[in-house]
Amino acid sequence: MSIDIRKVTVLGTGVLGSQIAFQTAFSGFEVTAYDINDDALKAASERFTKLAAVYTGEVDGAGDGKADKTAAGITLTSDLAQAVRDADLVIEAVPEVLAIKQDTYEKLGKLAPERTIFATNSSTLLPSAMVDFTGRPDRFLALHFANQVWKFNTAEVMGTPATDPKVYRAVVDFAAAIGMVPIELHREKAGYVLNSLLVPLLNAAMDLSANGYAEPEAVDKTWRIATGAPMGPFQILDIIGLTTPYNILVNGDENGKKLAKWLQDNYIDKGKLGIASGEGFYKYSA
Repeated sequence: MSIDIRKVTVLGTGVLGSQIAFQTAFSGFEVTAYDINDDALKAASERFTKLAAVYTGEVDGAGDGKADKTAAGITLTSDLAQAVRDADLVIEAVPEVLAIKQDTYEKLGKLAPERTIFATNSSTLLPSAMVDFTGRPDRFLALHFANQVWKFNTAEVMGTPATDPKVYRAVVDFAAAIGMVPIELHREKAGYVLNSLLVPLLNAAMDLSANGYAEPEAVDKTWRIATGAPMGPFQILDIIGLTTPYNILVNGDENGKKLAKWLQDNYIDKGKLGIASGEGFYKYSA
């Protein structure tokens, strides 16, 4: 029996969660976006409006009001039971904190239909660290997107030993159906392919600046000129948003905790969260 995915719920409407919801809806799927309260949903609505403008300017086929209709067609709710009651696929994009994700899956397992597939967009955590909380180990796996999904359109698919191969294949097919390039991982790897390469780069860049070796601008300039890369690590961090790397670092080793404190003291506590807030390591116009 084939697995049909038509109704998709995205949990978490931050920078990446909102992009996943928008791209999925833009590709013709019925999408519900969940977040914890009305303030978060208001911010999500504003993100969808901004994404509609970005898509109209940058994405083929987004003109003639299609992007605006996409934004208007996404259902927003802070009622978790309502969000998942008829979902074929739930993509979890809540904060990168294991306890929060585990608690989320405990609730989801009781509320979602038995057929519903759960997929975590976790950047660094292994799905096996959450699978026991899902209540459906055979229908759980990781589906990881890169930031700015309309341009950097990889979708890494990674199961656990318990994932049903048919479920894995259905999610690979879904990723392709929403315009992503599926990257299939054969075994669990913290950080998948992308972040196994990217996170050490970003951490090395922060270490250079946090310890006074070079300013972020100098680090970025070095990387761009010497490698031909279009962006430096601090520009990438601003796109990601500084909250996600902070959550990863603060739960890491001692050096990670020091870098997290540097981020918090110099940027996060000052409202410099990256592009989304108008300033991070760089300033951005509206």
